[in-house]
Amino acid sequence: MSEPRIPGVAVVTGGGRGIGAACSVALARLGWDVCLGYRADSAAAEQVARRCREFGAAAAAAAADLAQPAAVTDLFAAADRLGPVTALVNNAGMVAPTARVDEMDAARLNQIFTVNVVAAFLCAGAAVRRMSTRRGGLGGSIVNVSSAAARLGSPGTYVDYAASKGALDTMTVGLAQEVAEEGIRVNAVRPGYIDTEIHASGGDPGRARRLGVAVPLGRPGRAEEVAAAVAWLCTAQASYVTGAVLDVSGGR
Repeated sequence: MSEPRIPGVAVVTGGGRGIGAACSVALARLGWDVCLGYRADSAAAEQVARRCREFGAAAAAAAADLAQPAAVTDLFAAADRLGPVTALVNNAGMVAPTARVDEMDAARLNQIFTVNVVAAFLCAGAAVRRMSTRRGGLGGSIVNVSSAAARLGSPGTYVDYAASKGALDTMTVGLAQEVAEEGIRVNAVRPGYIDTEIHASGGDPGRARRLGVAVPLGRPGRAEEVAAAVAWLCTAQASYVTGAVLDVSGGR
């Protein structure tokens, strides 16, 4: 039996590629309308929106460079035009080229933490203002896309990225307790080596395929496998799950 249609709109940041694209499609398949944010590649984002529409969902691709705080306002304004927001997937994130901590400068750190942490907080705040039953919302679910790097540290690679994802884990636990009585659940997933385009941003496009063979399951993960966990956390099947951080890392 298919799951009944869930009223409302899912906002997916970084929804034009990789894990975000897979999450957008997975949520559309389960009945959400989808507003997916993207930074620059409008053609890729619109292709994802078309895939969402194949499942009968309304879908909008909204330009949202989350290095700019005003982009959060624009993204949620686009979502509001589709209907009431009941899900947020905080997926947008970035890595910088491999470096040691003693090689990092303030510009790099500010960019990493603005996109990976500040934007996630601002998006969560915008979602809470819309979802909270105390404010007349329908309730809903927030899922933060963290990383196994948050617990492993990524020494010699990108400790700054790992630290930013550790901040997301902490935000997940705190926000979950803050809004639990307002009909909002907040959880996170921590992907491991997932074969997506983000590794090219860090200067090592083959990283997941090269290192994935060393994890217990013997391979890198797929974006769709992460999206399945994210989508489940958004459904009523996870109605008693909040403040959880779920590893999707092949046993690593």
